[in-house]
Amino acid sequence: VQLVESGGGLVQPGGSLRLSCAVSGLRLDFYAIGWFRQAPGKEREGVSCINSSDNSTYYSESVKGRFTISRDNAKNTGYLQMNSLKPEDTAVYRCAVDLPADADYIDKTTSNYDYWGQGTQVTVFS
Repeated sequence: VQLVESGGGLVQPGGSLRLSCAVSGLRLDFYAIGWFRQAPGKEREGVSCINSSDNSTYYSESVKGRFTISRDNAKNTGYLQMNSLKPEDTAVYRCAVDLPADADYIDKTTSNYDYWGQGTQVTVFS
């Protein structure tokens, strides 16, 4: 199983980026997808997740209204659209997938995620 993130980069405050998470080695249809981030000196934070049954979503309060998670099962890829970026969004962003017992479950628990990508750097600078 391999997860590869892309789409990170440098952006000014107020700008946008779209992260992609290309998954190989499993069928994404059955898996929940999560996006997590970690800034230097800070703990890993769960940013957003989407379940496998009906695409229900969760967003942390820090990104709600600005970020949108989505998935394209036909392409075996997950996405995180990030708008109105702020300097505090600067971090390494990693995607992960989880095969939950309940497909409706929106899994916010980092330790439940089975497979992880290496991450992509997002830097928001003024």
